[in-house]
Amino acid sequence: MRHKDLWKGIDALARRHDLTPSGLARLAGLDATAFNKSKRTSADGSRLRWPSTESLSRALDAVGTDWDEFVDLALGRPGRAIPLVGLARAGQGGYFDVQGRPDGPDWEKINFPGLGDEIVYAIEITGDSMEPVFRAGDRVIVQPGAEYRRGDRIVARLHGGEVLAKELGRMTADRVELISTNPAYAPLEVPRAQIDWIARILWASQ
Repeated sequence: MRHKDLWKGIDALARRHDLTPSGLARLAGLDATAFNKSKRTSADGSRLRWPSTESLSRALDAVGTDWDEFVDLALGRPGRAIPLVGLARAGQGGYFDVQGRPDGPDWEKINFPGLGDEIVYAIEITGDSMEPVFRAGDRVIVQPGAEYRRGDRIVARLHGGEVLAKELGRMTADRVELISTNPAYAPLEVPRAQIDWIARILWASQ
């Protein structure tokens, strides 16, 4: 990433949150001039000045933006609206087709960066069974149809309609182990015949 890309990303980040670069710096607890244009080169223009990783990290934390989204802003890559549903609501029915793809009118939409044309959706985590990996309020990006294997974080729907976010454990011809990363919850041994579908979690936004 070039010098101008980093500063373009900071400017775009400020605009996205209706801030000036100075306002973004103040919100991050930095000197108000930290992101000003005068700070981007030396006084005579002969030397480039780069924002520190600490100042940039504090700015991202201040507005709740992660590094992936910032890179998309800096490089001018547009985000994409994808469906979102809470994990508890997802089990109520009417949100997925038989292949585990998002279906129905009741999904919310969020803008998410760095995605191609593949079918994906977001689920907002509820409960504490996947702590400390996923916490309540985290959003996980799920891709139905993607290959999965033991050790992957996945979303699974059971025949009764319950939708679970788990880690995939041991798989046999007859049974699948679904593991909670919170040791307070015992692993689930589920008959394969009782699982409608499994979809792999690509990554999480915290």
